[in-house]
Amino acid sequence: MKNSRQKRILEIIRAQNVETQEELMQTLCESGYKVTQATISRDINSLRLVKVPDGAGGYKYAETGIKGSASTSKFLAMFTENVTSVTRGQNIVCVKCLTGMAQAVCASFDSIGRENIVGTLAGEDTIFVLCKTDKDAEALTDEMQKILLGA
Repeated sequence: MKNSRQKRILEIIRAQNVETQEELMQTLCESGYKVTQATISRDINSLRLVKVPDGAGGYKYAETGIKGSASTSKFLAMFTENVTSVTRGQNIVCVKCLTGMAQAVCASFDSIGRENIVGTLAGEDTIFVLCKTDKDAEALTDEMQKILLGA
């Protein structure tokens, strides 16, 4: 039942903008799944869903494509709430954040541990991520932009 429900959740968020857990719960109920808000919350964590801008001034649930630990979930939350842009220059990824948030986002990024990262450096609103290769930086930039855009 859980796998079926989670599969349906992914179908729902891919097909429509879902802004709240209540909205997701209602849509699941209409699909024949009897769920509580607590179940929805656990499913969102298990599926590693994040809220991203919907392009119309609101937010929606989206997949990240990233599997991982609780540290990953914390990073994704920090990232989606505080990062404004991600660009790349050769093997360095530049992550622009809201003023005062770069160090917190950087610390959460460091906590997930990635083998293709040499190191990070955070200032007030900018993070530099030094990757081992240009290809690693390109892949990281693509991954971060997908999270940022909710793709």
